[in-house]
Amino acid sequence: MAATLAAITVPSPQTEDSMDAKPSPTSDSRTSTPEPKTTFKDKREALEAFKDLLREKNVPSNASWDQALKYIQRDPRLAALGKLTERKQAFHAYKTQKQKEEKEEQRLKAKKAKEDLEAFLLIDSSINSSTKYFRCEEIYGNLEVWKNVPEGERRDIYEDAIFHLSKREKEEEKALRKRNMKNLTRVLDSITDITHRTAWTEAQQLLLDNPSFAEDNDLLAMDKEDALVVFEQHIRELEHEEEEERERGKRRIKRLQRKNRDSFLNLLDELHENGKLTSMSLWVELYPIISTDLRFSAMLGQPGSNPLDLFKFYIEDLKSRFHDEKKIIKEILKQKLFEVDIKTTFEDFATVVCDDKRSLTLDGGNVKLTYNALLEKAEVREKERLKDDNRRSKKLENAFRNLLRAKEVDHLATWETSLPKLEGDPAFEAIIAESDRIRIFKVVNGLIVFR
Repeated sequence: MAATLAAITVPSPQTEDSMDAKPSPTSDSRTSTPEPKTTFKDKREALEAFKDLLREKNVPSNASWDQALKYIQRDPRLAALGKLTERKQAFHAYKTQKQKEEKEEQRLKAKKAKEDLEAFLLIDSSINSSTKYFRCEEIYGNLEVWKNVPEGERRDIYEDAIFHLSKREKEEEKALRKRNMKNLTRVLDSITDITHRTAWTEAQQLLLDNPSFAEDNDLLAMDKEDALVVFEQHIRELEHEEEEERERGKRRIKRLQRKNRDSFLNLLDELHENGKLTSMSLWVELYPIISTDLRFSAMLGQPGSNPLDLFKFYIEDLKSRFHDEKKIIKEILKQKLFEVDIKTTFEDFATVVCDDKRSLTLDGGNVKLTYNALLEKAEVREKERLKDDNRRSKKLENAFRNLLRAKEVDHLATWETSLPKLEGDPAFEAIIAESDRIRIFKVVNGLIVFR
């Protein structure tokens, strides 16, 4: 230690305190840099200045104290720390930090070497995912980028690079397949000769004749199975378009047929409004009129309901309105105080009904059917009345016969001679017509003679 201190050219202070307070730096006349700071406000700043000195002189981390002195002995900052123990303590702290820095530097250098090697392997075109490790040694064995990485780590980097190359090749292959399939679809769409009935063998020849396909090397080299998949999808789309076209054609035909039916129904409506068609109309009666209309001709031959069916449906619809319209007619007759009897004619009946505004919606056939129904009821009432009158007449005749028997009228007597005996009796007066009385008298006398 004494020899070391003696080798230092800095004047030794008398005390430690005076050394800390007044260091005597020496200047190097051979350099033009300003003198380093030799006075410090506290020991911590002095410690950092001493470490900076070691760092500037680039003292190795494996140097001893004696070796370090050779680097720093001429610098005045050596006296920043007055005590030798403090200097050595700062020196050991510097060595520890320096070793950490060197290790970190070595780690970063090794990391960069591995990153450089991996990046090199990923961009170099000499290898691919199937290249073996020994082959890489043959190719890159003399390159620094290969030798800068140790053997064990080099194999790991190789395996990682092969993995990424394989993944990238698969992605590129997938992208190429996707691009080829897209381009093939575009080419197939441009070939109008291909229809939904075209076979694959025919399509291949059409593709070879197409410049867009024949001049594209990627398409020529694409996988046959992928090409067949694209072709099948294209055929399915053509079939779908064909099916949609057929459906559109069917819908057009159905719309036309529906329009024809609607037009024919309009014809029936016109006939009904004109009074030519009623719920009592027959096809055979209206056929001469209907058959001359173009709306009837348009219906011929189309599937579904034919003109006769629509006519029947129309008649049935009119008949279904009978009960409701019958009520309306009865209300009109009731308001008009009109009653249908056996002598009422249809003209009289229709005149009364048609005078009301509600008759505008009535069907002529239903009006006729209502008249027939009411007339039929009137006839029934008349028959009942006649039956009652006949029964009452027979009762009166029997009473008159009994009167003749009770008076014991001689069968030889005449009506004039017998009349005084019969007059005034209720049974005699009940027979109003004289002819009826004489007829009954003759019948009774005839029965007496017969007996």
